[in-house]
Amino acid sequence: MTSAQVDTENVPEEGYERGLGSRQVQMIAIGGAIGVGLFMGAGANIAKAGPSIILMYALAGVVIFFIMRALGELLLYRPVSGSFAEYAREFLGPFFGFVTGWTYWLMWVVTGMAELTAAAIYIHFWFPEIPQWVSALVFLVVLFGVNLISVKIFGEVEFWFSMIKVTAIIGMIVIGLGVLTLGFSDAGDTATVSNLWSHDGFFPNGIGSSLMTLQGVMFAYLAVELVGVTAGESENPEKTLPKAINTLPWRIIVFYVGALLVILSVVKWTDFSAGESPFVHAFGEIGIPLAAGIVNFVVLTAALSSCNSGMYSTGRMLRDLAANSEAPQAFGKLNARKTPAVGITVSVALMGIGVVLNYVVPEKAFLYVTSVATAAGIWTWMMILVSHIRYRAAVDAGRLRASSFPAPGGALFSWVALLFLIGVTCMIAYDKDARVCLYVAAGWAVALGIGWAILKSRNPRIAERRDPEFEKVG
Repeated sequence: MTSAQVDTENVPEEGYERGLGSRQVQMIAIGGAIGVGLFMGAGANIAKAGPSIILMYALAGVVIFFIMRALGELLLYRPVSGSFAEYAREFLGPFFGFVTGWTYWLMWVVTGMAELTAAAIYIHFWFPEIPQWVSALVFLVVLFGVNLISVKIFGEVEFWFSMIKVTAIIGMIVIGLGVLTLGFSDAGDTATVSNLWSHDGFFPNGIGSSLMTLQGVMFAYLAVELVGVTAGESENPEKTLPKAINTLPWRIIVFYVGALLVILSVVKWTDFSAGESPFVHAFGEIGIPLAAGIVNFVVLTAALSSCNSGMYSTGRMLRDLAANSEAPQAFGKLNARKTPAVGITVSVALMGIGVVLNYVVPEKAFLYVTSVATAAGIWTWMMILVSHIRYRAAVDAGRLRASSFPAPGGALFSWVALLFLIGVTCMIAYDKDARVCLYVAAGWAVALGIGWAILKSRNPRIAERRDPEFEKVG
């Protein structure tokens, strides 16, 4: 065996069914890169940054690629379902694994709360007479069943959710290019590439305003790391995971940069506003019948896709925490279909509480939920990068074997991405509307600190760093 090969004999058998094929892992990866943040959130970012928002999505996309290649190198070193929490535990110590696991779990629970309520609001578009809580409850039960039955069913549902999103964006790009080149439709007379710079320039509100949108742009990329959680249930992780990660630049170029280039060429940026989907507006300007209904359906599937992924990942993360004595042992059990049923059930129950809360509290509750998700996502990405930096140092020192999927630039690009995320955090602190994210993060940190202290008092050995049970060089 060469040092670059995956030592499959030393990869632990976690008990999961390896039921996710290449087709499904690819679409889960694509779906993670396309969410409500693009379909709905891009409108507010366009209003703030103008055409330069394209550059912001591209810049953030490069950083996301660095993060995913760092994760990919770790995944091929040791493909486990606990993923980044496991790597934080191994390379930074048990406390960081504990914090990362619970923080990623929290991110998906609160995201699930928001997405369920959002999906119920989207249903109101067609059926305003249906109470919001009824729609949310139906979606909760259906997706709960999907995740409880088997990972194959989850993968298939996520495949088709992602297919709808991909088809919608590609359709928008093709139609937009037709408008630009052939001049048909209601927007044909004003559609031109010069719209990208003709209305107060490419940076109409200044470079500073453009940079301040990076926090919202990064939120749009949340869940791209979900492909790492699938590692323990992929049929052939050594083949499917590198392929899913290496196609990420093309997904970003097409679905983010490409779509926004076309939209902002067809419709001038000054016509967009916060709270409005740029896709709905662009379809409307082109004159496509039922444009609002089409995009509403796509956004509905994006919300359900996010909630579906949340249920999947929370159960796996709780099981990893239980395996390391950092959560109740009941979360570590698999049902007859090899799914972590207890962890999924508890997470879904908490998501259900969120449905009730979002029904009775003001709309600003969504801001708080989004802030929690953003803070948790940035922490997760930072832990991936720091774990990768520590891993590469161990490989260079000859203490650990090399991965079969090394990240380009080694630890250098991980340092670049880490500094970028620190910069985004500083921007969040500067923005009075977004800094609530940091207040929530501080409260969560205190809660985790108390939880860790209780765990250590009950089991002092839990804080001991354990040597990896995997092949070491020399």
